[in-house]
Amino acid sequence: MDITIKSLNGDDAGKVTLADEIFGLEPREDILQRMVRYQLAKRQQGSHQTLGRAEIARTGAKLYKQKGTGRARHGSARAPQFRGGGKAHGPVSRSHAHDLPKKVRALALRHALSAKAQSGGLIVVDELTSADGKTKAMIQQFAGLGLTNALVIGGAEVEANFARSARNIPHVDVLPVQGINVYDILRRQTLVLSKAAVEALEERFK
Repeated sequence: MDITIKSLNGDDAGKVTLADEIFGLEPREDILQRMVRYQLAKRQQGSHQTLGRAEIARTGAKLYKQKGTGRARHGSARAPQFRGGGKAHGPVSRSHAHDLPKKVRALALRHALSAKAQSGGLIVVDELTSADGKTKAMIQQFAGLGLTNALVIGGAEVEANFARSARNIPHVDVLPVQGINVYDILRRQTLVLSKAAVEALEERFK
């Protein structure tokens, strides 16, 4: 698949051939769904917790004698039915992460890249640089490329001025190529790859 390389100013800067085994697959929604679910479950905090009857700081003495009162038999004030008692079957701190095979995760990334290429939501730029690191200038350049909601992927390191100028733009995320992931690709309308990012991805999946 051939695609025109753009500069940040909107000019053509040549062409690049994208590997079909990375950008030319027929996207499978089931694989993408499994990967998004895996990512969201893994980052879920799981810190919600209530106190059970064993964790309540309250007397352990029997409330009143077993017989002769005409009332129900109770043994502990920590029981869930009493005010100040423990919570029955409440949430506990735990990890929500689940396993997904490494090959499926790699395949999902290729399908996400292919989905963007197939829908026309993929742009390749020659380099991601900013002369002065000014957000106003970067907004104008993005407007020239038609970018309002985008994920921008640089090389091994994103140039400091570019990262500084783009980080305050709404609906724009900037990541190095090591941070590329299925969820961020799908949640943004356009995927912008630098030439270095394309080379790194082709090397990764070689």
